[in-house]
Amino acid sequence: MTMFQKSTMHLAALLAVLLALPAPASALDTHVGYYYPAPQTREAYISEVPVAPDADKRSRAAFVIGLAAQQAKQNYTPGYHMFAKGGDLEKLIIVATGGGQYDTLYRMRALLASLTSMARSTELFARTNRPQELNFLDFCKLIGFTQVTVSNGKDVTHQIKVR
Repeated sequence: MTMFQKSTMHLAALLAVLLALPAPASALDTHVGYYYPAPQTREAYISEVPVAPDADKRSRAAFVIGLAAQQAKQNYTPGYHMFAKGGDLEKLIIVATGGGQYDTLYRMRALLASLTSMARSTELFARTNRPQELNFLDFCKLIGFTQVTVSNGKDVTHQIKVR
């Protein structure tokens, strides 16, 4: 076996090992570095609410568009932008519009809690058995979002897998 053949075999073996290693989460998230920095914290939220039978890409898009229209009618600019991404718009992204907002995990959770009242005003949420007991993340599951990412758009990001 020639030196070139040995080098090629070693390189192929090294490549196979590297491909078998798990990729870091940020490498799998194509939105990291574009919409928000790599998440510092992550959690899984398990909801007992089933995904609505009519939840699809269009309903998730309509939700985000409807929210933007609602916000445009208000006399103040909201402290965040919200949009859906992913092949089926299954990822909800919320990014602060200014400095000093949503820069702690507690502030991000408070934002999600405040979004609960907005979600409760939707027809889809009202159709559930116990709308008063559900929160925004339950609504996200109901409409088919599988991930919610909240960021201050600078240096703090929290990501939630919704199951």
